[in-house]
Amino acid sequence: MSNESPQNPFEALMRQTQEMTQDFLKAVNPAMANITASNLDKLWPTMPAEMMEAFFGKQFNPGGLDAKTRLLLTLHGLTVQGALAEAQIRMTVRHAVEAGASPQEIAETIGMAAMFGGVPAMNKAMELAKAAID
Repeated sequence: MSNESPQNPFEALMRQTQEMTQDFLKAVNPAMANITASNLDKLWPTMPAEMMEAFFGKQFNPGGLDAKTRLLLTLHGLTVQGALAEAQIRMTVRHAVEAGASPQEIAETIGMAAMFGGVPAMNKAMELAKAAID
């Protein structure tokens, strides 16, 4: 761990968490030592449809929301988080497309999040979504 003490307690917690994660990955598999949140989604670009339906669909709640709706709600929440969730936004957009969401539905979902997360968060999410869709 680093001996530097950041002024911001949140920054210190984030740094410590990142260092612990890197140490864990090195111990489990040295080849994974360079994995970061920004490239984590490259390991598993989309989950298989059966798994997506199990986690996000109606398997556990037959009368509930379908996978597409759950993923759009997830995308809304991630957009509100802003730059903290870049890899998760890209992954969720890819999964939402796989679940049947159109680019228009994805854009509307992100646009509505601007009210809660702000326009900069919406712009970043739109940029990430466009890249994931392209």
